[in-house]
Amino acid sequence: MFQLTGKLRVKKNTQQVTDSFKKREFVITDDSTQYPQHVLFQLTQDKCDLLDTVNEGDEVKVSFNLRGREWTNPKDGEVRFFNSLDAWKIEAMNAGGNAPMPETMPNEAFQEAPDDLPF
Repeated sequence: MFQLTGKLRVKKNTQQVTDSFKKREFVITDDSTQYPQHVLFQLTQDKCDLLDTVNEGDEVKVSFNLRGREWTNPKDGEVRFFNSLDAWKIEAMNAGGNAPMPETMPNEAFQEAPDDLPF
């Protein structure tokens, strides 16, 4: 299991790939390094609805599995390998989501607090 926290950049619609398989793709931007990374994830089957509770621009934490598979082209027999990041949980990290808002200091207490500071 892996996790990545970042900003939801792209939220695509669910695609019905076959009669029995559907997927939904989304992109998270990870700004934790010098060069931002735009990482493509997919949700499959009943997990496609997980994106309904978050909006583009929201800070989210994605829990996902790394999947790899082999595919042989039936025309020429060439073997290719593919990777996918299969998300199974999405948590909103900002105030617009499920995270609790921090408590604020009442205005009167804030007015008095600077007078008590030792510097």
